[in-house]
Amino acid sequence: MCGVPAGAALAGTPEGDVPDLALIVASHTGRTQTLRSGQPGFDALWQLLQPTRTRTERVSDDWEAGRYPPVRITVLWGLTGVGGWPQTRRAPGGDVAMEREDQLFVAADGTPWVRSDLSPDVQDDDIRWHRLSRPVYERVDRTGLLGGAEDGPGAGSSSARWQERAGWAAAGLAAGVGGTLLARRAAARREAGPPREEPRQELIDL
Repeated sequence: MCGVPAGAALAGTPEGDVPDLALIVASHTGRTQTLRSGQPGFDALWQLLQPTRTRTERVSDDWEAGRYPPVRITVLWGLTGVGGWPQTRRAPGGDVAMEREDQLFVAADGTPWVRSDLSPDVQDDDIRWHRLSRPVYERVDRTGLLGGAEDGPGAGSSSARWQERAGWAAAGLAAGVGGTLLARRAAARREAGPPREEPRQELIDL
């Protein structure tokens, strides 16, 4: 596997700040899997979810309100080797920045979709949606990387519990790689979404 495509850059991050780690949380089991750039599966997941994409597609009011189909997996994209003073008291390079959250689900007509939060550390309404390539989805699904097809959480309180579970998984990830979880707000927004505040960083104690 070739890992992150050459020249790729994550939305809102400085050039070269490309995530090199993906934390996958399967909704029907809660199990987690961590993939690093260069490992089997990372490149396939990157091609499927397109984490550099910032454009959004229109969706129904129900989806906007949280009543979208059950989520199959949640992927938290992370960047390792960051941090240090003044964000943390650790040596530079010992932290993990969680840059983006992608949630994969399948619509009633069989179309795979992604619901993306470009700033997981900020409570706002800047959510992006986009359809995926069905052939790519089917190819990746056959690998087992996307978990089972059982129903997972969908909306309302279930969705809130799922967000909490994903958050704990991210904290576990940071501990597992020996770093502090550093949730970094995207430095810029492109093409969609209301104006935002200045960039900021927030240290989350584990």
